[in-house]
Formats: sequence, structure tokens, C-alpha cells
Amino acid sequence: MPKKSERTRQRVVEAANRLFYHKGYNQTSFSDVVEAAGVPRGNIYYYFKTKDEILEAAIHYRTERISQMLENWSGSYRTPIQRLHRFLDILTNSADAIMRYGCPMGTLNTELGKDQGELQEQAENLFKVFESWLTDQFAELGYAGRAHELALRLMSQGQGISVMAHVHNDPGFLRREKERLAAWLDQLAEGKDECA
Repeated sequence: MPKKSERTRQRVVEAANRLFYHKGYNQTSFSDVVEAAGVPRGNIYYYFKTKDEILEAAIHYRTERISQMLENWSGSYRTPIQRLHRFLDILTNSADAIMRYGCPMGTLNTELGKDQGELQEQAENLFKVFESWLTDQFAELGYAGRAHELALRLMSQGQGISVMAHVHNDPGFLRREKERLAAWLDQLAEGKDECA
């Protein structure tokens, strides 16, 4: 069982992670994190001296959760096409959050990319975890020479769908576009290499 200090630190990171997604990094103050975590301000300074340090911890937390999720999928789904379809399910499983806040990885990277390049480089790792895993799935599916290209295509399509569904607040669009991507994956699995 984690020590009380580890649990307190984790509570701060989880609260900050939610706030950075819901409000944005730049719109979230240190005081917001203090209030959401329910931890005295002085205690937070024991773990984090700056908001940037909290963001770094939140990115690390997200990265670990994504890595664990992908590892679980690799163990739970027998074939690469099943795993790729599970990846697509993120869109519909997260539809409510996407409608309200957009994609958590995309919005953070876009926000930081405007004028906080060093922080954005850290946030980019969230995409790289998926990118690497998806590349492995496409390679196993038989597209080793183009696996990375296909991984980027799938991720970019998913990001575009998330943005447009968020902008138009249209879960129907999100579902339809997800099904279109699913059909493209099935074509690839059948050896019909057509563009999305």
C-alpha cells in the first residue's frame, strides 16, 4: 500500500490532470490545483515547486496509464485487427468528454505548442506511445514497410474527427466517422490497401 505522502502526491497529480484537460494548462492556476486536490497549499510545495513540475508529473501519469492500457489490450485481443478496432473504440467510448473538451492529448499539445515548446515536447510523448504501439499493430497486420505511415494516418484521422465533433458538438458525426475508419481497417486486414 502506498505511503500517505505518495497518495497525497498522486491526488495532486490526478486533480491537475483533470483540470489541465477540462480548463487547459494555462487557464489552470496553482490555486485551482490546491482546491481540486483538497491538499493544503504548503503541502503541495513539498512535492512541486512550480506548475510546470505538476504538468510534467501529469504527463508522466498519463503516459503510464496509456502504456498500461495498451499492454492490457495486447494481452486481451488476439489479433492486430482486433487491437486496432479497440483503439478506435476510444472515440465512441470518450464521446461525451470529446464533445465537451476535445481530445485530451490533442488539446494539450495544441495549447502548449503555441509558445511553450519545451513543455509541448514532453506532451508529444503521449502521442508517441500510441504511435509506437499502432506501428507494431500495422506491422503485425502485414504492412511492415508502411506501418509507421499507417499509424500516423490513423492517429491524424482520429484527431481530425475529435476536433470536428467537438467544434460541431456532434456525436453522430463522431460515430459515423469512426465506422468509416473501422471499414478502412477491415479493408487493410483483407489486403485491400485503400486510402482512408
